[in-house]
Amino acid sequence: QVRVEESGGGLVQPGVSLKLSCAAAGRTFLQMAWFRQAPGREREFVASINNGGDRTVYADSVKGRFTISRNVANNTLYLQMNSLKPEDTANYICTACARRYNINYVHREDYYDYWGQGTQVTVSS
Repeated sequence: QVRVEESGGGLVQPGVSLKLSCAAAGRTFLQMAWFRQAPGREREFVASINNGGDRTVYADSVKGRFTISRNVANNTLYLQMNSLKPEDTANYICTACARRYNINYVHREDYYDYWGQGTQVTVSS
């Protein structure tokens, strides 16, 4: 049975850092990613990474501040978030799939098959 579970969210002040984790189990996931959804807004792509960890894609809004990484051995995904802003406030959701890497699709929700429930990140002073 596939399981995807996020952790690490919390309430932080602007400018600080936070690291999210996602534990995935049940099969081999070639692609993994983070999406986020703020209240009243659509879910949006944050970052993705391939199985080898050498192909990463970031949304423009987080480029240079967030870093996605993964430990393939234990199927754990991470998101290091630096210089957090109030507009980063959202429920951060981990997702994964077994599809081969395709840069044209990694930002799309329908590219992924397995989703967690998310972990809430609130950035506020």
